[in-house]
Amino acid sequence: MGVPAFFRWLSRKYPSIVTDVIEESAIEIDGTRIPIDGTKPNQNFQEFDNLYLDMNGIIHPCSRPEDRPAPETEDEIFVLIFEYIDRLMAIIRPRRVLYMAVDGVAPRAKMNQQRSRRFRGAKEVADKEREIGEVRERLIKQGIPVPPKKEKHEWFDKNCITPGTPFMERLSKALSYYIAQKLKSDPAWAGLSVILSDASVPGEGEHKIMDFVRKQRASEGHDPNTSHCLCGADADLIMLGLATHEVNFNIIREEFIPGTPRPCDLCKKIGHELKDCDGGMTESYSNILPPPPKKTNFIFIRLAVLRDYLERELAMKHLSFEFDLERVIDDWVFLCFLVGNDFLPHLPSLEIREGAIDMLVKLYKRMLDQCGGYLTDNGEVIMVRIAHILEELGNEEDETFRRRRINDDRFKARNKALKRKLVPKKRVTKEDSLIAPVPLSHDTYSSIKDYITRTESESIKVTEQRLLSVLMPHKIPKFDKDKYNTVGAFGKIIDETDSEPEDNIKFHEHGWKDRYYEEKFEVELNTGVDFRRRVAEAYMEGMCWVLKYYYRGCASWDWFYPYHYAPFASDFDHIKNYKAVFPTNTKPFKPLQQLMGVFPVASSLNVPECWRKLMSESDSDIYDFYPLDFDIDLNGHKFAWMGVALLPFVDQDRLLDCLNHNMDGLTEDEKKRNIRGENILYVSNKHPAFKHLCSIYETNLDITWISINKYLTNGMSGLISRKEDAVLPGKPFYSPIKAKICQDFTNSCVMTLLRDPAFTDQYSYPTHILEGSVVPEKVFLEYESKNKGGYNSSRQYQGPGNFNPQRGNHNNRGGKSNDSRGNYNIRHDSRQNYGKDNLGIGRGTFQNSRFSNNMVRGNFSNSREGCGNKHRGNNSRENFNNFQ
Repeated sequence: MGVPAFFRWLSRKYPSIVTDVIEESAIEIDGTRIPIDGTKPNQNFQEFDNLYLDMNGIIHPCSRPEDRPAPETEDEIFVLIFEYIDRLMAIIRPRRVLYMAVDGVAPRAKMNQQRSRRFRGAKEVADKEREIGEVRERLIKQGIPVPPKKEKHEWFDKNCITPGTPFMERLSKALSYYIAQKLKSDPAWAGLSVILSDASVPGEGEHKIMDFVRKQRASEGHDPNTSHCLCGADADLIMLGLATHEVNFNIIREEFIPGTPRPCDLCKKIGHELKDCDGGMTESYSNILPPPPKKTNFIFIRLAVLRDYLERELAMKHLSFEFDLERVIDDWVFLCFLVGNDFLPHLPSLEIREGAIDMLVKLYKRMLDQCGGYLTDNGEVIMVRIAHILEELGNEEDETFRRRRINDDRFKARNKALKRKLVPKKRVTKEDSLIAPVPLSHDTYSSIKDYITRTESESIKVTEQRLLSVLMPHKIPKFDKDKYNTVGAFGKIIDETDSEPEDNIKFHEHGWKDRYYEEKFEVELNTGVDFRRRVAEAYMEGMCWVLKYYYRGCASWDWFYPYHYAPFASDFDHIKNYKAVFPTNTKPFKPLQQLMGVFPVASSLNVPECWRKLMSESDSDIYDFYPLDFDIDLNGHKFAWMGVALLPFVDQDRLLDCLNHNMDGLTEDEKKRNIRGENILYVSNKHPAFKHLCSIYETNLDITWISINKYLTNGMSGLISRKEDAVLPGKPFYSPIKAKICQDFTNSCVMTLLRDPAFTDQYSYPTHILEGSVVPEKVFLEYESKNKGGYNSSRQYQGPGNFNPQRGNHNNRGGKSNDSRGNYNIRHDSRQNYGKDNLGIGRGTFQNSRFSNNMVRGNFSNSREGCGNKHRGNNSRENFNNFQ
């Protein structure tokens, strides 16, 4: 979601939602790696039914890993993806469903953001290549050897991770091979219903997953105590998880630790920036190699704990109507959308770093009773009520902007007053001019420690020279300020020549609203309120679309917000009678059409050859959609990536009309890639539904779509049909990947097409806890606030915190042998005779904490080494490989 700081804010405010993932290490015996047994009970003291993978969050880091050299071939990327999924499966160990969702064609509202990102990416690559070329040319003129220039064909264009490209088609085939191979060879997969929703299936990956969850829980036979785990790093997954109102929903994501050093773009070595590079071929850098890859740790975000936090914070005792936690959570999600989302720019007065969500929550609690009820209902915005909140928010805008100006001035003054250390702009050697010793602040001390750590991998001679220059200055030369950089905490160089972004709006001065609309929307001052109201209505229409998208699915594939900037809260003064109406029966773009809607000219090799000229030739009807350069409005920020890309919006009718007139040149393969696809269901020959799925291939009847037997799929509902190009059981499955570990094999699984259960567009999905759900026990401790994790006031990440209870299912490290506290309390196993999971895969005879009155919370340990976490301290490459 478009709130970069949302998770940081959330983890600081509600620290106990985050817990460390306990990960079992694979072992080696006589050089042979013994894989982890995924049929054993989960080492995280909770069993999971369904695992959902937002695949784009896996594909991108595997194609451009930050902790190792980039893969040189597509096959290497595919193998890294397989290893990543293997690792997640060993951690989560789902017993019912594995759902892999790759981003398909997105709604038009999202396509605008994708277009902006891809155009920015192409611009940044061009700028970076130009900068690298300038540094390379400078070094060559100085007679300094530089690394050989990489051939153009070796570059991997990350924009190819877009529906409709040849890469995504090959990825789909690779994932199909991987699934079939795992179903044949891995006992932990034997009882799973595996669903692959590849890039040919329309929809964002996470929303395809949520459509599945939403429709399953609305279907007869759904288990209300299904335990879900969703893998992904996007902040909107938290909102989507809350919107399901499922009581057992967790998110697993990589633990992000800021401050990780990045290699130089030219020599690929650590310890300097591109502008300071000496080519990496001289003595001073010949021994500086990138550190070995570190094993990325995972964390859980426990939405059940977040629900407890929200219940505690949003409690209102004096409402004139009944307090309903589920409705309050839905309202909280809506308020967070005002601060940021992927489809709308946030309101100018709302910045999450300034406490915008906290401010909205206080306003909500103060005014909810006056509103006469909750702000939303089952994915619908109740306009007359939200109008009260926006009116009050608008009344406070002047004060908000005034306070922002005061805080900005204080921040600048405080920075100037801070003690800073100075280092030479060129690299220090013993012969260079030196710096007088000064008392070390904590940040300075930390920076020097980091500096010394970097130098440990260099040659002893250079290390001695550098340390001597820092620690033993013998002569103080005349100080020339122009030769030095200002360095703050963590060794970050502060370039004092950087000017503050130009502020033409001056929100702290009278007339800011007129200046804003004149500057940002390019309208005349005398335009009046009519234009502002049109903008406000378009924005509120967008808020209604976003809420529907999260609670009911896509209301319109064509809708998008037609402006680059948001209105002010005070512009919603007429909104109480507004009603958003979306056209029905809209359809997503086809994959190749979407490519032409989001790709810049730099990525034209990924579009059909017959359409490339439409992007680059000036007589093309859509030539203006593909500018080679464009402005980025910093919009009050200092960095370009935080600014607004002022790209022209694509005229959908003009684009599709032009493409339709140029269809004749498409190859047969391109026509195939332009077809909307279907989900694919895979089950092994040991799955109870195997014969049921095979039966649709064993009849001569013209089968279209039939209902799946949900009694054979643990209650999973849906429609199945034949897959025309399916590899049937007993047939050879040829590997599409050239790698030793990817060999041909005889297929033993069955695969069919799969559709979610069908509901009408007007159907209201349940937005409450389902009957029969057992809500896990609360786990708050009084001293929790003293043990906060997240980020401290200096924006330093402290980890997930020491308070680390396993919600509902606890292990006691000191339990007595005759006490149930010494045993695992596993959450499952009394629902559907799951002692052997229908397949003889034993989960053990564990106590079911949902239905037992003897569940004891046990004692909690604050040790990060406790509870099987000792492996976290070992980041060697050998251990990293053990986790693949």
